[in-house]
Formats: sequence, structure tokens, C-alpha cells
Amino acid sequence: MIEIAFRDVKTGEVAHVGSQPIFLATGALILIVLGLCGIALGRAYNRPAPEQDRFVAISRLQATAAQASEQLVEKTEALEATQQEWIDQLQVAQDQLQSVKRLLAAQQADSKRLSEQVSGLTQAVDDLRQSFSSAPKKEASAPPSPEKSAQTSSQATKGARVKRARSGG
Repeated sequence: MIEIAFRDVKTGEVAHVGSQPIFLATGALILIVLGLCGIALGRAYNRPAPEQDRFVAISRLQATAAQASEQLVEKTEALEATQQEWIDQLQVAQDQLQSVKRLLAAQQADSKRLSEQVSGLTQAVDDLRQSFSSAPKKEASAPPSPEKSAQTSSQATKGARVKRARSGG
């Protein structure tokens, strides 16, 4: 063991510090332990430990993720509602388009039918014109004879009598 000698300046005597090394080692150990405890207590009370920092950071991240998830759910529901409205509007528009198509087809059928009727009537009028134009003009070329006009007027009076008899007057 090493002994350390100190000289006292006043008395000039040499004092031996190393005579009790156990006390020296114990004192040094106590000082080291007290220093470590002080450091540990300072860290514990002054600022949180890194594990606590991580826990707080994870908790904040989880809260942010939960909030973002809720916002996404709300936006998704809003999009679904909007999409359903668009689908409904599209269905209404398709129904209206089908109705318009049916009405247009009915009008086209009516137009075709009326066109055919007009064609038929035009053909009938043309046929009547042709029959009148091809008929001999007997009455216009020869004046009527008095006998025929008398017969015609007597037939007209008979027809009028018959009509009156039938009508009850």
C-alpha cells in the first residue's frame, strides 16, 4: 500500500494520510454514489426520461392518426352521399330520356300514319279528278230536252213527297 505523507507547514510534522485506506475508499464510494443519485434525481424531476418522451410521442401520433382516420371516414361518407345523389340524378335523367324516346317514337308513328292518310286522300282526289276529266260532257254540249227536264222535275217532286212521308210530316 502506498502511503501519502503531508507536511504540516506550521508544525513541520509529517502526517500520514494512508494509514486508514478503508475510510478513504468508503468516503470516495459514498461521494460517487451520492453524485450518481443526484444526477438520477435531477433527470427524473427536471425532464422526462427518453422512454417517457417516446411514449408521449407515440400517444400524440396515435391521437393524430385517430383524428385523421375520423376525418377520412367523414369525407368518405360525404363522398358516398354525393355519389348516391349523382346516381339518383342520372337515373332520373335516364328515365326522362326513355320517356322522351317513347314519345318521339309515338309521334313519328302518328306522323307516318297521317302521312299515309294524306297520301291516300291525295290519290283519291287525283282519281276523282281523272274520272271527272275523262267523263263525256254530254250536258254541256247539247241543251237538255224539255221532256227530260219535265221528267227530272217530276222525279224531284216525288222524291220530296217520299221524304216528307217518311219523316212523318
